Amino acid sequence: MPDILFIILFAIEGYLLGSINAGVLVSKVIYRDDVRNHGSGNAGTTNMLRTFGKKAAALTLVIDFFKGVLACLIPCIIVYAAVGNHGLGLNCMMAAACGCVAGHNWPCYFKFKGGKGVLVSFSVMLFLAPLPALIALLTFIVIVAVTRYVSLGSVTAAAVYPVLVFFIGGWPENTKGLTTFFVVSIILVAMLIIRHASNIKRLFKGEESKLSFKTKTSGASGEVKEENAGDGENTGAGGHDGI
Repeated sequence: MPDILFIILFAIEGYLLGSINAGVLVSKVIYRDDVRNHGSGNAGTTNMLRTFGKKAAALTLVIDFFKGVLACLIPCIIVYAAVGNHGLGLNCMMAAACGCVAGHNWPCYFKFKGGKGVLVSFSVMLFLAPLPALIALLTFIVIVAVTRYVSLGSVTAAAVYPVLVFFIGGWPENTKGLTTFFVVSIILVAMLIIRHASNIKRLFKGEESKLSFKTKTSGASGEVKEENAGDGENTGAGGHDGI
């Protein structure tokens, strides 16, 4: 089979796997609801936290993280290990990574309305380039801890990742510099920033919500909303998230 067909095949594999949106499934199966009907309308971890609470958010986080790892692991096993073609294996993993993030952001199973791609992007970035991904994660944690803006931490960490890939490279090949690996890192970051366009606009306007773990439960559905701590945050159903 020509190499390009392998790459296309695993890009499709990544997309179909990425389209399995944990936020939508968890909210529908466990809570008999759709998280996209609440809060920011985003089917991601932050909106799950705001709408259904910490347990729902944790389950969403785990599923979305490991689907990214699995999307990259499948071509790694089939092409990289079984066939023994290391170059093709890396290209297939990168194709699967991009497909998985695209599937999560625009899932074919859920009318192309998905999450913002932060967690699944991190999982594929971690698989492809562990050290740059971990440094980007540290950047995210520091920014969110200081500002409490999840979206700001997400976008900044994403912007840092390609720079780190350029100078450090990824695993397991020598992927430093202006390589296909670097181009793929730009594509992954571009998809994340596109999904955060509205968050970026609100950040510039000073209207973006801050992360809060103070919650209260209201209504028969048990919906979880953020407490308004009196600091001018947008909370509850009107919240805007970054994951």
